[in-house]
Order: sequence, then C-alpha cells, then structure tokens
Amino acid sequence: MVNVGEIEVGTSKPLVIIAGPCVIESWELLFHTASHLKEIARELGFPLIFKSSYDKANRTSIDTFRGPGLAKGLEMLSEIKRKLGIPLLSDVHEVAHCAAAAAVLDVLQIPAFLCRQTDLVVAAAKTGKTVNIKKGQFVAPAEILYSVHKATASGNNNVFVTERGTTFGYNNLVVDFRSIPIIQKEGVPVVFDCTHSVQLPGGGGGKSSGQRQFIPTLAKAAVAAGVAGLFLEVHPQPDQALSDGPNQVCLDQVKELLCQCLKIHQIVSSLPDLELFGQGRQVAVGQQFTPVS
Repeated sequence: MVNVGEIEVGTSKPLVIIAGPCVIESWELLFHTASHLKEIARELGFPLIFKSSYDKANRTSIDTFRGPGLAKGLEMLSEIKRKLGIPLLSDVHEVAHCAAAAAVLDVLQIPAFLCRQTDLVVAAAKTGKTVNIKKGQFVAPAEILYSVHKATASGNNNVFVTERGTTFGYNNLVVDFRSIPIIQKEGVPVVFDCTHSVQLPGGGGGKSSGQRQFIPTLAKAAVAAGVAGLFLEVHPQPDQALSDGPNQVCLDQVKELLCQCLKIHQIVSSLPDLELFGQGRQVAVGQQFTPVS
C-alpha cells in the first residue's frame, strides 16, 4: 500500500481516481475542471488526486503547446490546493525541477518516456513525496520494477506504477492486462491510465491522435482486472484541447463513466482470488524480478 497524504493506494483500498486536464491551459479551465471533479468525488465517494502538467516536455513536435512552465504552473497548482484542498500530481522532467515541484505537489510523476532515467527517479524519490512511475511503452511489466527499485533504494517506499499500454506497430498502443498482476505480485500498486492507453502516438501528423471511444471499455476492464486506481485526463471541450484532445474524456461524461467503474470495483473487491489457475502449465510473460544490490 502507498500513501498520498490521507489517501491509501492499494488493491484492498477504495478505487483512487487521478484526473485532470492534460496540460495547464489557463487558470479558468484549471479551476473549473478541478472544482467539477471535486464535486463528482464528493457525490460518488472516491478519493481524488488532481493532475495537470505545468510542462509537457515530451511533445511530438517543437511547435506544439507545452504549458505555462515550472514557476507559473506550480503557482497555479498551489492555488488549486489552497482553494479546493485537493492532493496534486504533475510530471517532472528534470532533476532540477524535483525540489520545487515537491514543495507544491503530493505526487511527482515520472513520464513514461523517462521511466528509466535513474537520476530523475532518484531525485524524485529523495524529495520524500509519493512517486508515480508511468510504465514506458517500450518496457515489459517485470522490467519496470527495476525503476521502482531505484526509488525504494533511495529511501522512498511510497511508489506506484501506472500502466498506459505498450507500443504495437506504427502509431498505436495495445494494453496487456497481464501486466497488472505481474507488477502487483511484487507489492507495487498499479494504476491504469485509460486515456493515454487509447493514444495513437504521432498519429496525427506532428501530434498524437487517439480513439476516445474505447476509453470506457479499457477503464472497466482494468477495474475488473484489479487495479488500485484509474488515471484519466479530462477536459471541458476535448476537441479544443491544446494537448492530447483526442484521448481526453469530456468533463460532462466523467461522472457516468466513474459510476460504472466504481460498481465494478465493488464487485471485484468482494471476490476471492483464483490462485488455482496458477497450478497449470506456465507460460512466461515476463522475467521474475530480482533487484540487484
């Protein structure tokens, strides 16, 4: 189990929802989205962590919008916390950003493309804040545990992993739900990113495209598979979003999606594990993780 303030992230705990716009576009949009999500969390009774990026450093093209930057972005996120009292998550891309981000954020997120960057993972872990490592599209489930070990070996056990699909062919991703029990077997909570998993990386000609219509299917499947939480990017008008619009959920549709996911989680939480299936012929889906001293 991992702690984010008073929120407990784990398979036996309430389903945690990490949600917010992909990137900070304006104060008005940020506050509107956060306020709406807080009200949904209150109505449905789930723990909420608000997310938005102050800088999207891994964009496809140099011409695309990145956000307001470290100082201005953290200032706006700090104001969200002051006004609404919501725990915060955002990406860190550089070692030099970790200390400033940790002064505001509750969770430092290691972006998928940077999940193997040792100095960044270690610096984030050493802040003492909870660390979310997004599993790179190029990383096998057992392999991401080495990144987790980089954080825990730095003295921080509050680490969880977010699954967001694996590179498959050209401009496409595929989700292998076997990754969830593989990672969880090592005692690491798994959150599922149901919006980036429908992304078509670089598929929009200099920008990423996406298949928003499949978000509910993957979200519900992930909850059924036993994830500890869902990560989803939401926007009041996704088609006008400045980043990742095609794979963001419309803010007006989030409540119904989460209603269904929470019902599935309630059922799954009441079911016993089916360990008997582990007694048959073994098919390797990832090497066993053994941290190197």
